[in-house]
Amino acid sequence: MDLLNNLGLGFQTALSLQNLAYAFFGAILGTLIGVLPGLGPVATIAMLLPSIYTLDATPALIMLAGIYYGAQYGGSTTAILINVPGESSSVVTAIDGYQMARRGRAGAALAAAGLGSFFAGCVGTIIIAAFAPPLTELAFKFGSAEYFSLMVLGLVGAVVLASGSLIKAIAMIVLGLLLGQINTDVITGTARFSFDIPELTDGIGFVVIAMGVFGFGEIIANLGQPEEQREVFTKEVKGLWPTREDFKEAWPSVLRGTALGSILGVLPGGGALLASFASYTLEKKVARNPRVPFGKGAIQGVAGPESANNAGAQTSFIPMLTLGIPPNAVMALMVGAMTIKGIQPGPQVMTSNPELFWGLIASMWIGNLMLIVLNLPLIGIWIKLLTVPYRFLFPAIVVFCCIGTYSLNNNSFDVYLTAGFALLGYAFYKLSCEPAPLLLGFILGPMMEENLRRALLLARGDWSTFLTRPLSAGLLIAAALMIVVVMLPSIKSKREEAFQEEG
Repeated sequence: MDLLNNLGLGFQTALSLQNLAYAFFGAILGTLIGVLPGLGPVATIAMLLPSIYTLDATPALIMLAGIYYGAQYGGSTTAILINVPGESSSVVTAIDGYQMARRGRAGAALAAAGLGSFFAGCVGTIIIAAFAPPLTELAFKFGSAEYFSLMVLGLVGAVVLASGSLIKAIAMIVLGLLLGQINTDVITGTARFSFDIPELTDGIGFVVIAMGVFGFGEIIANLGQPEEQREVFTKEVKGLWPTREDFKEAWPSVLRGTALGSILGVLPGGGALLASFASYTLEKKVARNPRVPFGKGAIQGVAGPESANNAGAQTSFIPMLTLGIPPNAVMALMVGAMTIKGIQPGPQVMTSNPELFWGLIASMWIGNLMLIVLNLPLIGIWIKLLTVPYRFLFPAIVVFCCIGTYSLNNNSFDVYLTAGFALLGYAFYKLSCEPAPLLLGFILGPMMEENLRRALLLARGDWSTFLTRPLSAGLLIAAALMIVVVMLPSIKSKREEAFQEEG
């Protein structure tokens, strides 16, 4: 009964005119960002963080959430039509979706992606509403030692589940942790690692790193790519509704993808990207004698991963909302946004800001409905947007980024710092280093340090406090098991093989 009352409060909040407008704006912008290759939700949310200073917390978070799940929809459009995934989680969709488009079945592929996404998004939202309250109850049992152990588990998970080299992922986490140390010590009040630069005594701004590494870094990387001739299947997009055989083949894939994505979205470092790859691998194993082989235009290869990435995108809100732990880069930005609005992410959000908590959950369902109604009729417009040359698009984004960064503190130092991180972001791209773990390390580092010191102060310097408290010990054992499992030779080779397939 409580759940229904809470959802009632959520819908009452989400259906206000202002919140509906921001949900609509977020969903549309997210789809647009997903459609434009190279501009993911991380870069966009990073660019928009300065704009939320003037907004109330609820509409601001509703808009940012809309951008995230809207981008999951939009990314599939370019993946299917021109074999360029607009979003990293749509990489797998491109394999069979593009082949369907080449065979004149772009409409069926886009509809399967859209309907699968809508179903998974709705299920993901129901899971958040059902599981968030018990998780929050558990979170209230957490002390400093438990929070420290949870963050250790989060960082280990981010390393284990990061794509590519383990060494690079560890290096990025460590760099993020080190950057998080540039600030004024909370206990002693002395500046640390500021090199006598006054602007660094308050620490490096979260927006500066996010915008530099993700926003500018992505732009420089895209400008480095040669402009290739791309086929856009504008004439082929007709007959949007899939056939009866398509439905028969796709619905089991949608169910499997939704279940898998819902579980993997909660894991640190998981979210939409991991869910889509895992779903495609599962579909290839499970599908017996598909009508069309995988890689040649199998509708299961579109429906499964698209459902999984949307379910993963929704359920990745669970650890962020209930524990204050971001499982991926976008959720790290959402934590940043909550901090900007003066809200401490964690279990107290549900009790101290119920309108925000339940309004955000209800807005996701409304946003998913908006997206399915909007996306299928608007396919023609998205195709037109793909013809905008990069040389017009990117200067506008750079100007917007610079204005946004400057407006944070009205200080040009932030703009120069962002430019420095842009070069760093490009270097990461060239070295094939995934920047998301850096952001997680940067967010979690100061919180980890604070909880570690607080736990040791309470235990009078006794390190065994982390092992004598059952919850803390359990979390540390889980982190240790993750390290052991990933180091097993059979798992290691499978992991490398899986991530080679991604490329």
